[in-house]
Amino acid sequence: MKTELVVKDNALINASYNLDLVEQRLILLAIVEARESGKGINANDPLTVHAESYINQFGVHRNTAYQALKDACDDLFARQFSYQSLSEKGNVINHKSRWVSEVAYIDNEAVVRLIFAPAIVPLITRLEEQFTKYEIQQISNLTSAYAVRLYEILIAWRSTGKTPLITLYDFRQKIGVLDTEYKRMYDFKKYVLDIALKQVNEHTDITVKVEQHKTGRSITGFSFSFKQKKSATHSVESKRDPNTLDLFSKITDKQRHLFANKLSELPEMSKYSQGTESYQQFAVRIAAMLQDAEKFKELLPLLRKLGFQ
Repeated sequence: MKTELVVKDNALINASYNLDLVEQRLILLAIVEARESGKGINANDPLTVHAESYINQFGVHRNTAYQALKDACDDLFARQFSYQSLSEKGNVINHKSRWVSEVAYIDNEAVVRLIFAPAIVPLITRLEEQFTKYEIQQISNLTSAYAVRLYEILIAWRSTGKTPLITLYDFRQKIGVLDTEYKRMYDFKKYVLDIALKQVNEHTDITVKVEQHKTGRSITGFSFSFKQKKSATHSVESKRDPNTLDLFSKITDKQRHLFANKLSELPEMSKYSQGTESYQQFAVRIAAMLQDAEKFKELLPLLRKLGFQ
């Protein structure tokens, strides 16, 4: 089975937003579609998500999928998110943006077409920053939108296996709980945190523990520690050629960009190009493709031809 990767910039992972489960799934499928097709993501061209993909990926009934995607189109256009970045002077910039600038549902084709908003595009496609990668299969069985967000937040810290202290206010923002929802800690834990933890532990490739932090008698924040499940590690690695996996893990960012530039000029790469893009734009997309183990394996013969060892 093909490994379908979702790649998001950590600024987006740490953003504050409120999407329901169907909307999150639709966004993730669009990201996968952009990567798998080689189209890439920009603020002009629509990405297509077929209801069939939604049905197959998430195991839902056909009629349920059709109606859910229709409703998601109506709501997604109005959704906003906020995130922070730093100015050249080191000052915090607070941003607000929509997710999409355009979204449409085609009835007779059971297809969603969406165009990501300009602010989203660099957060998904930017190459020089730290990315969070995960297989969409890991969140396919999560039925809580809070569980999807918790998983994304956690694996941004996969290299350390633990998060820093996240204040209660920040955590509520990141996981998508509105200020008017679940104000009592009992309700927040029962309807948000406990469900999210249970689903992540049961249905993904990590096992999570939470630690509560208090000021006096009040809970004011949480930190999380997690471990990779052994069976998940073995199953992913067993599907890949160990030699290819070794090369994939050793390629540096500098090499990736260097060889992406060289690959962009090869005639053999024409099947991946979009025709109207420049060599530089093509190289940016190739560099993104080289972050995907399956695409790396596919392009390895050409990389070797160019001198990669």
